Amino acid sequence: MKTSLEHEDIQAIATAVIKILRPMLSDNHIAEDVIFDKKGLSEYLKVSESTINKLVSNKQIPFFKIQQGQSGGVRFFKKNIDKWILRHSTPEVNQFTGK
Repeated sequence: MKTSLEHEDIQAIATAVIKILRPMLSDNHIAEDVIFDKKGLSEYLKVSESTINKLVSNKQIPFFKIQQGQSGGVRFFKKNIDKWILRHSTPEVNQFTGK
């Protein structure tokens, strides 16, 4: 079964792939070194710290602990958060084709 795509559809797919891959292929290694605490991540994502706490509590966001035990602090690598955002983003709708 062969499917043909319109030029606009191919362009939309290519644009979406580039948008997803660009951060992963970037030569900018600074992002790899950025580590957020809860306050910094809440500012980066523009959400409350309680939202961050819920995501951590439910293990819905990538994090690592810097201390043992329940009261230990958690930290977040920016590169992992950026990937998490991409995985949880809704694809854009092509305004010209509605697809």
